[in-house]
Amino acid sequence: MTDAVRPGRAGRVAKLPPRERILDAAEELFHSEGIRGVGVQAIAEKAGTTKAALYRHFDTKDALAAQWLLIVAADYTSAFDKIEERWPDDPRAQIQGLAAFIADSLSEISHRGCPFINSLAELPDRSHPARQVIEAHKAQQLRRLTAMCTAAGLTDPEGAAAEITFALEGAQVSAQNGSVDHVGERLIAFVEAVMGWHGA
Repeated sequence: MTDAVRPGRAGRVAKLPPRERILDAAEELFHSEGIRGVGVQAIAEKAGTTKAALYRHFDTKDALAAQWLLIVAADYTSAFDKIEERWPDDPRAQIQGLAAFIADSLSEISHRGCPFINSLAELPDRSHPARQVIEAHKAQQLRRLTAMCTAAGLTDPEGAAAEITFALEGAQVSAQNGSVDHVGERLIAFVEAVMGWHGA
């Protein structure tokens, strides 16, 4: 999924501790230029600090990228938590809420792209720490969605969760490349259809 609805760390007040300024600068630059396209010097300059200071907080640029993605992943975990808290006894509404959450984020995705999708394209090595963050995050999201589908009484919760995941991920890519119109509405309708196919 995407971070499009999160307020973002970039653009916050300038008087922050160095580590926070570095993360702000990294977020903005990684979003606009990609992880591979940004050097440590550029991040340090944007953060108003030095390379030496950056390396005091992060051993490598890869470690900085992994920490940035951990923050993005934590925001998504929080969004799942809020959806479950809003409809504590209604897993079907939770699944619908998840689809609405992504649908509402698609307009920003069309401009910035999903940080997970963008980063995966740059990180073919599965041992890269930032890629490991993404893979662990996506696996956890699928487990939580499968639990929702199980609680909703769907006949094949694993299959339903996989199909909904395909829809959520595909909607974000389609919004980013502009290939499909009314992506949000189509996404919500598709997720409803998946729940119907599986006997909700």
